[in-house]
Amino acid sequence: MRESIIAVSTGEPAGIGPDICLMAAMDASTDPLVFLGDAEMLRARADMLNYPVDIRVLNAPQAATRHQAGEMQVLHIASHAPVVPGRLDQRNAQYVLKMLREGGSGCLQGRYGALVTAPVHKSIIAASGVAFTGHTEFLAELCGTPLPVMLLSRGSLRVALVTTHLPLREVPDAITAARLRAIVAVLHGDLQRLFHLPAPRILVLGLNPHAGEDGALGSEERDIIAPTLAELRAAGMDVVGPRSADTAFTAESLAGFDAVLAMYHDQGLTPLKAQGFGEIVNVTLGLPIIRTSVDHGTALTLAGTGKAKHQSLKAALSLAATLVEVPEEDGPERAQ
Repeated sequence: MRESIIAVSTGEPAGIGPDICLMAAMDASTDPLVFLGDAEMLRARADMLNYPVDIRVLNAPQAATRHQAGEMQVLHIASHAPVVPGRLDQRNAQYVLKMLREGGSGCLQGRYGALVTAPVHKSIIAASGVAFTGHTEFLAELCGTPLPVMLLSRGSLRVALVTTHLPLREVPDAITAARLRAIVAVLHGDLQRLFHLPAPRILVLGLNPHAGEDGALGSEERDIIAPTLAELRAAGMDVVGPRSADTAFTAESLAGFDAVLAMYHDQGLTPLKAQGFGEIVNVTLGLPIIRTSVDHGTALTLAGTGKAKHQSLKAALSLAATLVEVPEEDGPERAQ
């Protein structure tokens, strides 16, 4: 096994991203961690919170050593404006994007084995004049990936999405046979490649109540979803559905499945987060890099108060470390 450096972007500086990253730095870990962000801002936040973290600025990621509890190895990226916890500043939007570009391009170029992201504030980035709908879409564009797939994982329960950050009224038009085939192909392939499931079994939800009830409550299941799943089964994929979403997340319904594919954001993520919010990891599938993230937002009102929790970041770091643990001979495939 090779040892990979994990890059951690510290997220929106006015939010809890710096707080939870400092908390993660106080934990023990066997992997080299490089935190991306403004070193002086992180020192100031550590002093504000009275966190005993020794911040060491690196000249290059390659200088990173195995993580030691209480030490934070930082690749310094200067913020564009002074940071006040809880107070957004559009001038720091480009600073946030610079961290993401360093992490994403660093993974593509082999400087890092994985990227773990703390939360960003979508609206403040968009207000700065940058078209930005989220980490998933930004990193997909950076990597030249036409179709990223968002998957959230809590232990053995994994939920992927056909559509992500779309207004609800636009969802039905976005669910096409071509898109569904492509999404399932990415999900199936990365369950094999990343999660080492040789024959993944996927439960696919319907779009409408009761999965359309044979067209009485909507035609998408009858006309698009069911025929597409039949094609995929004929091609050798173990996909089941479309199933009614209102009963899909019971223990009995989930038994034997490796992942659930939901049609839209809240359909899949609401039941998942109800079961374990704060312990869930966001994984972007379909990328040539490994990227995991937290399941929560910037929580501006908690920034700098010491009340933030970092369980989701711990889980994201742990999963990233697991996903990069591949034999050396498999390594070059990551960069293709």
